[in-house]
Amino acid sequence: MWQTKGQKRIIDLLKRNIQQQNMAHAYLVSGPPHVGKTTLSIELAQALNCEAANPPCGICRSCRHIAERKHPDVIFVNLELSAEMSRNPTTGDASPRTKIGIDCIKELQRLANLPAYEGRYRVFIFEEADQLSNEASNRLLKILEEPPAKVIWLLISAEEFRLLPTIVSRCQQLKLKAMNIAELRDMLMAENNIGIDKAGFLAKLSEGCPGWALSALTDSNIMEQRSKDMDMVVSLISAGIEQRFTYVRKIVVELSKDRQTAKRVIDGARSWWRDLMYVKCDCRDAVVNVDYQSMLEQQSEYLSLTEIKNYIKSLYSTEEQISQNVNTRLAFESLMISMPRKPALTGRGN
Repeated sequence: MWQTKGQKRIIDLLKRNIQQQNMAHAYLVSGPPHVGKTTLSIELAQALNCEAANPPCGICRSCRHIAERKHPDVIFVNLELSAEMSRNPTTGDASPRTKIGIDCIKELQRLANLPAYEGRYRVFIFEEADQLSNEASNRLLKILEEPPAKVIWLLISAEEFRLLPTIVSRCQQLKLKAMNIAELRDMLMAENNIGIDKAGFLAKLSEGCPGWALSALTDSNIMEQRSKDMDMVVSLISAGIEQRFTYVRKIVVELSKDRQTAKRVIDGARSWWRDLMYVKCDCRDAVVNVDYQSMLEQQSEYLSLTEIKNYIKSLYSTEEQISQNVNTRLAFESLMISMPRKPALTGRGN
């Protein structure tokens, strides 16, 4: 049974493709973070190799091994795999990777030309397709132009514009959309036995992405980290440049342990400044961080719409620079310099 939430149209399409044995050789699974792209890709791999009459059953040996990432014919492609495939044969050391390299794609090409070991299809799930290097992208393009039989390539991306247009053109696109907030709220209430206020709050914070809402519901660390990030965003606007640079140094240290830190920080800041724009434009129903409503109201009084829009542009620019491997510390320091400085805020809440 398919577990991906809010994507009935796409699931119905895939069901028909499987029943009619009319699978595309490559799919681009796109959509915002936490909307269900990886879940859908795993379920598609299960459905293609499921042993039951109504796939994916989720309980047969094949489905379980795919869910556990242990199936020999379903390969999850990411930066860690790329680093492992570049391991020095002499020293045994794996090189750290910021992009999926061509050596990785060459090895995948070799595997793709071998018959499936125990399943019906070999499936390659690119969890970070937008992290392909130029050389790797061009090599993958050649494979997609002459695809091996019984091999499915699933390219997952929240930023498909970073992919080669020629790669995109050779994939069937599965564009996942965020759920309606009210629909997600009702789903959370029905499936998790929680009240309307909590369900509505999580649905709003997730911006309609069920993966984030469900994770936040079961993992208190997510909400704690989100509160820390929001409190820091609020405080930075009244902080001096030295305090802001101290914050950057903290980010760089965290980044050495978790490469997703930069994205988390930028996403949180962008959410805040976008809410400021909504308040400034009197579009309060669109505000996401509703538990910080009073602070948003205060801060918006000191900021012009031009300042808000310019800083949102700076956030997008910083994200682009980091994706191109610009020095992270310099990128964030520049971001701190471009942030308007206003008086400190008082209080929090609705």
